Order: sequence, then C-alpha cells, then structure tokens
Amino acid sequence: MKLPTLALGDLIASVPIIQGGMGVGVSRSGLASAVANEGGIGIISGAQIGFTEPDFESNSMQANIRALRKEIRKARELSPKGILGVNLMVAMNHYKELAMTAVEEKINLIISGAGLPKDLPGIVQGTKTKIAPIVSSGKAAQLITKLWDRKYNHIPDMVIVEGPEAGGHLGFTLEELKRNPIPDLGNIIQEVKESLKSFQSKYEKMIPVIAAGGIFDGKDIAKFLKLGASGVQMGTRFVATDECDADIRYKEAYINSKEEDIQYVKSPVGMPGRAIYNEFTKQLDDEGRIPVKKCYDCLLPCNPKSTPYCISKALIEAVKGNLEEGLIFSGANAYKIKEIVSVKKLIQQLIAETEVALG
Repeated sequence: MKLPTLALGDLIASVPIIQGGMGVGVSRSGLASAVANEGGIGIISGAQIGFTEPDFESNSMQANIRALRKEIRKARELSPKGILGVNLMVAMNHYKELAMTAVEEKINLIISGAGLPKDLPGIVQGTKTKIAPIVSSGKAAQLITKLWDRKYNHIPDMVIVEGPEAGGHLGFTLEELKRNPIPDLGNIIQEVKESLKSFQSKYEKMIPVIAAGGIFDGKDIAKFLKLGASGVQMGTRFVATDECDADIRYKEAYINSKEEDIQYVKSPVGMPGRAIYNEFTKQLDDEGRIPVKKCYDCLLPCNPKSTPYCISKALIEAVKGNLEEGLIFSGANAYKIKEIVSVKKLIQQLIAETEVALG
C-alpha cells in the first residue's frame, strides 16, 4: 500500500514524516533542508541556535535571532520547494521574538512544546505560517485548542502527540515514566483525536494528529497510521545521518550506545529528560549538581544558583563533540541505530518498510 501524503491546509508533504526539532544545534539548516528535499517536513530547532555566533555569550538574544534568520534562509536556499519549520520551546526566554523572526522569514510551520503556546496564533495572524502544539495528553490538546478558539478564533493546523519514549525533555512525570506499563502512545492519540472532534466540526477543518516518541522504523510508522495518525515525527533516527548538523562524535555516541545506556536525567526546566549515559551524566549522578559558571538566560523557570546544571552549556558541548562535558539527548531506541546513512537513504528505507507493513 502506498504511503499517504500529509496535508497542512495548502501544504502537502509527499512523505508523512516530520523530522523532530533537536537542539542545541543538532537540527539546523543542513538536516532540515535534506529532509524537506525528500518530501518530509524539515525542522530547525531554535533552542540556543546562535551558539556559534561571535557575540553569543555577551548578547545571546540577538545572536539567537540573527542565527535563526540565517538558518531559515540557508535552509530555503537548499530546499526552495520543501516544507520547512522551526521548533521553539515555550519555556525559552525570548520565545515571542524568535517566533516573530520565523514568521518574518516566511517559515512554513512553527512547532511548540515544553509548555502551552497560548499566544502563538496572534504571532502568525495574517500570515501563511502554520502552527502546531506538542502535547502529551488529550486534556492538553483540548485546553490549548479551546484557548486558541476562544481568544483568536483559530485552531491548530496540526497537533503533535509526544509519547513517553521520546528524546530530550518529556511531558510526563518520572513516576509516570517508571510505571509498568508506561503510558501508551496509541491510547493518547485516540484521546487527542476525540478531544479535537468538536473543533474540527466547528471550523469544518481537519486537524492532523501526529505520533511522536520512540518511532523507529516502517513497522512503527504503519502501526500509528493504522491507529488514525496522519503522520509521524522522528528525531533520533535523523541524528545518525550525514546531513545532521551535530559533530561526528555526537552521531557515533548513538551508534555506540547500548540499551542500558539510555537513561532519564534531571532537567532544569522541571521535567525529566532522556539521554545517553556518559561522563557528564555520571558526574551529575555522583555529585548531584554541576555548578553554573555562566548563565545564558535561556529558560524561564531556571535559577542558576539552584539549577542542577546549565543545560545550554551541556547541550552546546555535546553538539560540538565534547561528549565528556556534554548532555546527549536521545530517544528510547537510539541504541538500535548501527550506521550513519544519508537522509535520502533513510527516508527511502522508511518508505519501503512502511508500505510493506501497510500491506
């Protein structure tokens, strides 16, 4: 069975795969444009995207805005006809300024999680930029859609449902993640679809629901398409690609990892995260806290005097290949990856596997 397309209003992705936005610097213009050129939706992460700018340490806000603008323009040059988006965490300082910059650059899509993007419809009003919240429950999907409907007469163009096997920050408590069984992504998707029905009827518009978190191969993609998802979001698989913007040592950490290396970590934003165990996470386990020497003013709820570590520094060191001092976020299935391939080869493989699994 042929793979279905993914429609976001007037935007049609020939491959219903969204490449997850991975910060800091893991998914920039190189990876996003490569995915978009293969028919998927390529996503640039806006999290501390200006870390390579010369004034990043002294003026991080302007460095991030400038870099986001550069990366969007570069991605558009590399993929003039592809669908490109940015992922912006609500918990970031200067979220609004970065979102406005993306809209000014005519980005196709803004995806937002790590909080509810309450005012995002106001930022994109009068433009063609689509918006999609990331949720981990039907309740959250209903809450944000109801708010947008009431305040802006607007509903999501798409909803991404992130399950407990995702990488990076997770929208579940540690207690929920350690339950047996863990929350089921398939069940959450059904709850989200149910919560959106009345809004779809009111606006006479379909809201695609996207499955995310722990999706590894074509069998997984087919499973969630059969459950009613319109597509999937995948992050971890795209790290081990030639076009991924991270250092080769970062990619090799995925390939060399074992199942037992994928562990939960504390995060300064108050949510658990999932990462590959290394010298950095060992030091965090042993000492409980790695003192912050320099604050990058990146996250709203972060207090440098009490935070367990500086997440900006940890993620920047990792993407640069300094793994001993870096935090390597990953999905639950990172250990299954055995080689670095091109984005083209990966997507062709995923399409073939999915079509076989769909029968």
